[in-house]
Amino acid sequence: MLDEKVGALLNVQINKELYSAYLYMSFANYFELKGLSGFSHWYDVQTQEERDHALLFRQYLLNNNWPITLESIDMPENTFPDTMTPLKAGLAHEEYVTSLIDTIYDAAAAAKDYRTMQFLDWFIKEQGEEEENARNLIDKMTLFGTDPKGLYLLDQEYATRLYAPPSLVL
Repeated sequence: MLDEKVGALLNVQINKELYSAYLYMSFANYFELKGLSGFSHWYDVQTQEERDHALLFRQYLLNNNWPITLESIDMPENTFPDTMTPLKAGLAHEEYVTSLIDTIYDAAAAAKDYRTMQFLDWFIKEQGEEEENARNLIDKMTLFGTDPKGLYLLDQEYATRLYAPPSLVL
């Protein structure tokens, strides 16, 4: 049986993950309209990842007989002054999501809910990767993004990103 606080936080995390998907979809839309379809594709893949994260939290709660309450999803920002702004917003958002996962982990630890802690271990590792990816996007844009040829090559690189669904066993 899930601790009341842990269950509530996990339920809220479904909404946060779906918001992440919306946010990244807004980035994909922005880049597509700027003619940067590779960047757009990169964020389309990110959108899929975030949606699947929401589904993993949902399934974990259902597996633990916890009722799901779906809340409204906030509208993300969808206008940006330049191509660097969504990249920096993406990093800030990933750091925020990391703090949310850490909060759930802390609550699970306080409740001695080792099963939930084990479930969250995958997300903790994933958040490290998400933050690293976001930093890499910023670093590469800083190095190459002001040069049209460099930006073109980055866009081509990001067009090759493949989606690999999570292999987390619940």
